Order: sequence, then structure tokens, then C-alpha cells
Amino acid sequence: MKKILLFCALFIGVAATAQQFTISGKLVDSQTQNPLESATVFVETVKDSSLVSYSISGKDGSFVIEGSKKGDSLRFITTYSGYSSLNKIISLNQKEIALGVLPMEIANNMLDEVTVVSERAPVTIKSDTLEFNANSFNTRQDANLEELMKKLPGVEVDAQGNITVNGKPVSRILVNGKEFFGNDPKIATKNLPKEIIDKIQVVDTKTKTEEFTGKAGNPDDKTINVTIKKDKNKGYFARATAGGGTDERYELSGIGNYFKDDLRVSVLASSNNINSSGFSFDEVFDMMGGRARSISINRDRGSFSINGNSFGGGGGITKSETAGFNFSNDWNKKYELTADYFFGKNDTETAAVVNRETFLPTGTFYTNSVSEGNLLNESHRANAAFEVELDTLTKISVRPSVNINDALSRRSNASQRINATQELLTTTEDNEELNSSNFSNRLNFIRKFGSRGAYLQLNFENENNKQETENFFFSERLNYNDGALVSTDVRDQFIDEDENSDVYQAGITQRSVLAEKFFLDLSYQFEVENMSNTRSVFDYDEASDSYNSLNTTLSNDFEVKSIKHIPNAGLNYEGGKWRLGFNVGLLSTALDNENFLAQTKLSKNYNNLYLNTNVRYEIARGKSMYIYYRNDTDIPSIRQLQPVANITDPLNIVIGNPELRPTYTHRFNLGYHNFDFASRSGMNIYASVSFSEDQVVPYSLTEDLVTTTTFRNLDGGISAYAGTFYSKRYKKDKNEFNYRAGLNMNYNRQVGFTNGFQYEADRYGLTPSIRMGYNYAELVELNPRYSLDYNRSKYDINNSREEEYVNHSIGFEATTYWPKNVVFGNDISFNAYGNVAPGFDATSLLWNMSLGYKFWNDDATIKAKVYDLLNENVSTRRTTGEDYVQDTQELILEQYFMLSFTYKLSKFGGKEMGKKRGSIIMM
Repeated sequence: MKKILLFCALFIGVAATAQQFTISGKLVDSQTQNPLESATVFVETVKDSSLVSYSISGKDGSFVIEGSKKGDSLRFITTYSGYSSLNKIISLNQKEIALGVLPMEIANNMLDEVTVVSERAPVTIKSDTLEFNANSFNTRQDANLEELMKKLPGVEVDAQGNITVNGKPVSRILVNGKEFFGNDPKIATKNLPKEIIDKIQVVDTKTKTEEFTGKAGNPDDKTINVTIKKDKNKGYFARATAGGGTDERYELSGIGNYFKDDLRVSVLASSNNINSSGFSFDEVFDMMGGRARSISINRDRGSFSINGNSFGGGGGITKSETAGFNFSNDWNKKYELTADYFFGKNDTETAAVVNRETFLPTGTFYTNSVSEGNLLNESHRANAAFEVELDTLTKISVRPSVNINDALSRRSNASQRINATQELLTTTEDNEELNSSNFSNRLNFIRKFGSRGAYLQLNFENENNKQETENFFFSERLNYNDGALVSTDVRDQFIDEDENSDVYQAGITQRSVLAEKFFLDLSYQFEVENMSNTRSVFDYDEASDSYNSLNTTLSNDFEVKSIKHIPNAGLNYEGGKWRLGFNVGLLSTALDNENFLAQTKLSKNYNNLYLNTNVRYEIARGKSMYIYYRNDTDIPSIRQLQPVANITDPLNIVIGNPELRPTYTHRFNLGYHNFDFASRSGMNIYASVSFSEDQVVPYSLTEDLVTTTTFRNLDGGISAYAGTFYSKRYKKDKNEFNYRAGLNMNYNRQVGFTNGFQYEADRYGLTPSIRMGYNYAELVELNPRYSLDYNRSKYDINNSREEEYVNHSIGFEATTYWPKNVVFGNDISFNAYGNVAPGFDATSLLWNMSLGYKFWNDDATIKAKVYDLLNENVSTRRTTGEDYVQDTQELILEQYFMLSFTYKLSKFGGKEMGKKRGSIIMM
């Protein structure tokens, strides 16, 4: 208790003695007196040059720096691309310091294309790049890339590790311009140590073509490039964890990385049964599966994937084994090779209880079911990318990818379906073996013409999918009427099914320069897709004790072929302030399908207008608005087309419709972004709406409580969402505060048919939320959050039926790094679910706790942690559909205690950061 009081006294004392200051001024060109926008201005201590505060000049060149600091003086520095830096000592003899107009001189020996800025500038804004200097942002000594990014203005990292910059999502993480480990950014953010990072650069996401030709990228999707310090771009770092706990829970994992200039090799491996990928290395909770903050209401519930391998979280318990490597190297600045391989083996146990109420024009019926299953899956993923620059104007790239899966599945289900007079009792058992393979390749040829942006591009892509399944299926259905057994239906079958899909795309694009930043694009895209499904159903024959009786009614041999042509022309302007695009053409689609068993064939052609337009305006630095419109056609799936009954769910029989037309979809997007570096605050507004012509919708008929569904085309479906958020971060001496307040809204109109009635279901959602963060001197972190989820559904199937409920989610994270070498974390989440069915838990409380101690020069950590401390976590959710309301409760990971040991070592540029030890005993 005395230590806590002493800590609080020191906290108050430090805050009280710090001196508040405000420094203002205006930066102009020394010759023209024009204001200099987006210059970096900052102050640092005179003694050790540590950053105190910084800002960015506005459109009129003005700036304001606010902060607090003990002492009587600071060093004031300004940097701007192409100009000599200003550097002066400022006395803190008053609270408000006005520097007036500060002229900056153009640097000598400067070419227009050369950019020279101070290495110490915390933030540098260039024409198309936002750059952060890693050393300017204080973190704990052993922080990783994710923790560093949480300190950067405008950068947010959510509980699942997803990153946004000024409200725009980050889809790629590069290290020295290369992918770190496949295309999954979380492996980089969780494992790269801050100590080796030089700069973090944020740019618009670009394709390889856009990078090579200089074509503008996607300004509403960002790529982060992490550059390694030159003196540390040669060496290695590695980390390993081993742990064991109650209920036979365990975790094992390791990752190692080797750098040498343009060469990089990474390896990783893990094994655990706690629903974890094994590679997070979270400082507080390590690989603890299904963290409290990862559980959300009626949404993700904590599941995630790494390189295509899914892991649990909300539902089921997964034992996973993974291993992989990544290789990247350049030769002679002309050849570039990147390759990776990933192996995954998952063993997942699932169980669920489901209650559903389904609406009909004349009433309702109820379905209650209990299910359990096991899925054992092995996967192999391999990717490669080879690029060669034949000369400065010509580039060829090849990117093949292979994915192979072998799975064994066991599922069982017991269901009861009832209404006022009838009752159906069904049980199903199926044991399925599935083998699938996917091969894809992208071949790209680009030839530039001059330096103004003209080019010719040829591209070819293919994707070949093959899936084979063998399923031993058993079902029994008992039909009761007024309590008396009316009929019994038993099916004992062997189902052999092969499904193939082959997609080939080819295209040619010619860009010509009409004027500066004004282009004419002529393009032709061709796509052909072949889908086939062969399904052979054999009934069990008691006489021969084998499955040798072909059921021709349920078997099929079906093939679908679609061909798409898109000739189009476009005018595109890619200026600094305005970006305009207008592409128009023909969207021609041919759809052929053939039923070989029934010997029927159907061929149709559809022609639509192809239109792709966008308008974007950069109002000022960090402030922009945009509006997009796009359209496309979607081909129905082969299961929606093939006219053969699928009765693997005896209560819901599905039959395809070969006369379905392609869906023609229209999508509108608009948004407004505004981020102010001076105030560390940002606002984002966005909205999207899409509607479809000839949407594929269900056509259901329920007789004797058995629902048979086929499909039809129908107009009227709408999907829309809108949202806004405001975020702010500020620092006062050793205190850091941040918060984000947001509001999300969604609306969906689902259409379809049930028992001959054409229905509309309108669903509304409203989710206000707020999350806050507080950090003191890297010793204490507090992160509370709250969200409310309002849902309302209105069904015209039954005019008296409306479904309305509210969910609440409250969370709190508290982490302390005090006393020295001790890390103590608590992660609490409370969920209250509105209006769930009787028998389902309406609340859930998950409390995870961790206590770690570092030793051996902070290279080793021993940690005790507990998942679900109070043993009160549940997985409950309510979902609403076009004609139903459903409550689900699933098997989830239960309480366990674990003790783990982590050891790390690293060596960069000849300097050993973590001393090698002798043999290490993993606990």
C-alpha cells in the first residue's frame, strides 16, 4: 500500500512541476513570402535532444506547438522538403511564445526531384508519403511494431490488430519494400522489434503495375512500409515460448528472422490448444486465445485467420499446429524473388444449441436443434513472386500460388420443428472426407513509354479449383400430427461428389497521355469460367451390405460456363487536388449450363452498360472527400443453378434453378476524411449503398413443416451502411490520452418468396461506441470502452411482427509495468444480450489476467496467466434474417491457468542485443 501511495505522490508531483507552453508562428518562403504548408515543426530538450512536442504547419503556414516541460529552454527546429532547416534555442520564460513570421531558405545544391529533410523530424509529409521517425516516439524498451504504431498520430490499432491511418484501412505491411511473411500484416506488427525500425512510411496502396508506371494508387486504402535501420539490416532476431496449464492446455511457438541487406529469411512454428495462431507474442497475454476484447456481440466473436488458416475464438476449441518460412531477395536490382510456405493442422471441436422462429404468411413455426462436430484439417499453402526488369521501361512479373487441403469431418444434429399441430423430429449423422486443391497464377507484362505515364499492359490470370468429397450420410425423420406418429423417413447413403472451377482472365490496357496528368485509357478484359459438379448418391442395400444402389433422383452431372467481355474506354485526371475518372463500356455476359443426366441445355446472353466513375477532391492536406460508382455482374453459383435436390438437411431441402440470370449490381460509395496533425485529431464520415437487378433470392415452400427452397431473380434488395467517428490524442508531460467516439448505422432490405408470398424484410442497426486510452510514462496503461448495438427488424410476412433488441458491451484493460521487470495485466469484458430466448444466457463476463516477470537482461520472461478467471464466459448471439429470428449458444474455450516461459535473442550489425545462453529448459 505504501508503494502505491508513493507512486501516486510522484505522479502528482511530476505533473505539478511541469511547465505548460504554447509556441506559435508562421513559415514562409524567404524570397516569395509564400506560406509553407505541411512543414514539420518540433521542440526537443537541449540536454539530450529528446522530443518534447511537434506540429505541422497549416495551409497559411501557421503552426502552434503545445506541451509541457520542466526546465527553462528548448531547442526549436523546422524542416521542410527542399529547404534548409531552422534551429534555435527558445527560452521558456513565459507560457505563450510568439515567434512571428519565420522565413526559410531554399537549400543549396538542390535538384527538383531531390528531397532533403532532417533525420530527427518526427513526422514528414511529402507529396504522396506520410513518414514517421521511429526514434521520435517513446515506447517501452522491448516494444514491437504494433506498440510503436499505437503512438503515431492518426494511426489506430484495434483489438484484432487491424490498422487504420487517418481513418483509412491498412491492407499491406512491407519491410524494406517487401512483404514480410506472405500477405498477412499481423505477423509483421506482432513480431518486428522497435529497436531495428528506422522509419514508418504510409502510402496509397498500389498494384505492381501502379508502382512501376507511376499510376495513382487507391487513396482510401493504405500500405505501410517499415524501413530497417542501416546498421541493423544485417543480423537476426528470434523468440520462443513454451507453456503448460490446467485442463491439459499448452502452448509452444517460435519465430526467427535473418536479415542481410536485400536478403531476408523468416521461419516460424507453433502448437497449442488454446485457439491461438501462436505468433502474437502479446506482451501481456502472449497467445491467450479469445481475449476479452476479441469477443464482440453478433459479429466476429474473436475468430481470425493467418495465411488462410482459421482459428477459433468465439465458437469451438481448436488445437492447431503450424509451421512456415518466407524468403525474399534481390539480385542486381533487376531480379526479385519472394517465396513462402505455410503448413497448418487444425483439430476443432464444436457444439451448438440453436432456437429459431420462422415466419410464414399464415403463422410461425419453431426449430430447436443441438449439434456437435469435429473437423480435422491439414493445409499446405505456397506462394511465390518473381519479377524481372528487362530494362528501365519493361517489367515482367509472375506470381503463382498453391493451396491444398485435406479434411475429415464428423457432424451430428438432433432437431425438433413444431407448430400448433405438427412436430418433426430429425437426427442426422455424416462423416465426410474432403480433399481440395487450388492453383492460381498471375502473369503481367508492362512496357512504359516515356516518363509522363504512358504504358502498355498485358495480363493473364488463372485460378483452378478442385474439390472431392466422400460422405457417409444417415438421417431419420419422424413426423407427428396431434401427437400421433404419421410417417418415418430414413436415409442411409454414400455421397460421392466432385466439384471443379476453372477461371481464366486476360486483358490489355493502353494508357496514352493527353495532357499533364490527363490520360486516355483503352482496355479490353476477357473472362471465362467453367464450373462443374458431379454428385453420385448411393442408397444402402441391406442384401449386399453395401452402398451400391444409385439414387438417380438425387444424383446429378451439371456444368456451367460463363464468358464475360468488357471493352471500355476512360478519361482519367490524376492531379494533386482533383482526381477524376470516367470509364464506360459494354458488359457482355454469356451464361450456358448443361444437365448431362437430364440431357438438357440452356444458353443465354446478357448485355449491360459498364460504368466506373470516381471523383475525389483534396480540400487541404489531410482533408479530402470522394464519391465512387461501380457496377458489375455476378454469376449464380453452381449450387443455385443445378436442378437437383440436396437433402443433407432433411428439414430444409434445396433445389437449384438453371434458368437464373446473372445479378447486375450497382454500388455507390462516398466519404469525407479530415485529420489535423497540429491538434492530433481526426474525423471520418463514410457511406455506401448497393442495390441489384435480378438478385438471386430464395423461393421457399413449407409443407408439413418441411421447407423446400429453390431460387428466383428479383429486384428490390438494398444494402447500405454509414458511419462517422472522431478521434483525438494529446500528451501532457508523461501523460498520454486518446479517445475515439463513433457511430455506425446499417440498413438492409431483403426480398424473397415464402409459400407464394413475396416478402420484404427491413433490418436496421445503430451502434454508437467510445473507447479511451491513458498511458503514464510507459508504466500504466488504461483502456476502457463501451458500445451499444441497437437492432430492429420489420417483417411484412406478418405485419404484427417486429423484432427489436439492444446489446451492450463494456470492456476495460489495465496493464502496469511497475515495479521494474514486472508486467501485470487485466482484460475484462462484460456483454449483455438483449431479448434472447429462454434457456440462453443473457450475460457474459470474461476476465483474463496475466502476471509476468522479466530477467536475464529482459531476454527471458516467466509468466502466469489465467483465462476466464471467474469462469463465466459464454458465447450467445441473436441473429435476424429475412424470415426468421435465431438464438445460438456455442461451445467455447473454458477457464484454464497456465505458466509459460519466453526467451528472445537478437544480433544486428555485429551488436548482440540479447546474449546467447547455454541450454534453456522450457517450462
